[in-house]
Amino acid sequence: MESQIQALKNKAEALIGAEPGLFLVEVKIRPTNNIKVFIDGDNGISIDKLVQLNRSLYNQIEESNMFPGGDFSLEVSSPGLDEPLKLYRQYLKNIGCYVEVIKKDGIKTEGKLLSAAETEIVVEEEKGHGKKKEIIQHTIPFENIKTTKVQIKF
Repeated sequence: MESQIQALKNKAEALIGAEPGLFLVEVKIRPTNNIKVFIDGDNGISIDKLVQLNRSLYNQIEESNMFPGGDFSLEVSSPGLDEPLKLYRQYLKNIGCYVEVIKKDGIKTEGKLLSAAETEIVVEEEKGHGKKKEIIQHTIPFENIKTTKVQIKF
């Protein structure tokens, strides 16, 4: 399975290699040979581009006979809001957005992602309202983060 995932990563990275604004986030293969490839862009990625990448990758997988008899399904998409951030580049892209960070010790922090460095992020949390409003900046090392998800605030 690992060799298949690596082969798929190599194929996907070769497809997006000419476009420096795009990057591969993750490749997953389910036991039913359902392949999920997550690709993102520094400025997002269009559905048309994802469709194009899906077709190209599908053809490459079929031609290589990686899954004999064509016994696979392929889904190429950008990571949705339900997918946690995985790469430093995703953190950079989401500076200014609201995030929920769950640390490895189980403590949850919600707030605006102010910055991302190679080793840590800074999240600004607002507590209370009006005169009792308090703004706290949390510096969280990547090694302490279990998951970070982008939140939609209305």
